[in-house]
Amino acid sequence: MHAVLTRNEKETEGTKGTEGNNNNGVLGVCPLYLKGHSYGEYVFDHSWAQAYTRVTGRSYYPKIQSCVPFSPVTGNRLLVKSGEHREESLKLLSNSLVAVADQMQGVSSLHVTFNTEEERQQLCTDAGYLSRFGIQYHWHNKGYESFDDFLMHLRQSKRKAIRQERKYVLQKSGLKVYRKMGSEMSAKDWDDFYRFYINTCNKKWGEAYLNRDFFHLLGELLQDKVMVVFVEDAAGRKVAGALNLVGSDTLFGRNWGCKNGLNVKHLHFEVCYYQALDAAIELGLGKVEAGAQGEHKIQRGYLPTLTYSAHYIKDPRFRTVVKDFLKQEQQQIDYTLDVLNQELSPYKKSG
Repeated sequence: MHAVLTRNEKETEGTKGTEGNNNNGVLGVCPLYLKGHSYGEYVFDHSWAQAYTRVTGRSYYPKIQSCVPFSPVTGNRLLVKSGEHREESLKLLSNSLVAVADQMQGVSSLHVTFNTEEERQQLCTDAGYLSRFGIQYHWHNKGYESFDDFLMHLRQSKRKAIRQERKYVLQKSGLKVYRKMGSEMSAKDWDDFYRFYINTCNKKWGEAYLNRDFFHLLGELLQDKVMVVFVEDAAGRKVAGALNLVGSDTLFGRNWGCKNGLNVKHLHFEVCYYQALDAAIELGLGKVEAGAQGEHKIQRGYLPTLTYSAHYIKDPRFRTVVKDFLKQEQQQIDYTLDVLNQELSPYKKSG
């Protein structure tokens, strides 16, 4: 996490983080960011900002956020040592964050995003934050020995479809797909990937959060904790790429892009989903996180999974508004999760 925070703070224009530290005998810390916008968070509250102004007559910004910037990845946000004082430290840190928000004039709220289930219990049950849920799509490695071994656990129709998609890209398209770890990446490799990233931003978002130097630093700092899937045409020119981060037990799919005008059937599925599964099996990783959006991921083995965030709203009137909204949103998410798991899962039914 330290390396990720370091490269983000070096090469992005985010506000400076803060963290609690008593220098000696530190039991826990929590990086915080004071933000004047809601970009790059993946827990969307733009509508909250508009409603806040209508209800209170004040600006929703600045707000405080605890997160890994630009990364919708679940993990510990309250960085507390394990041991006999852990529960006490979690409680103290949770309440201290509220005190920080209350003391900062003009701050509307505090948001802890993509926190763990343990932290959700502490923040939302004991400290009184509002709980919010989301859905991402994750693949779990059940001890598969190979990609074909994974396929044998799918229903026949899904297994056949995936094989046909891979065959088209790897054997019929005339393209070469391969993976490179961070230590193998050259400066030109990162420049090529940055070009693909910018193309995606221009098509989808209109604004790039990350600059060229960010990606060079990423490879320098994280080395083989980074994996890039590249695609080359028959002339050996790179035409597409996908960025992944390698955790201790999880492969995190992050960014994808291709050259302008490239339109090859099934290429996105191969580069972003199947190559990630192949790599996770080879590396012995337990999970691949493919992010949010896209029920098409389910048919390729990625199942819907709950994510968590916790929100402290200072204004009591607006807190009630958000609480009511989150109650309705949770009902819809529970229903959606149930339908997706029961009706769309590609896996064979046990028993």
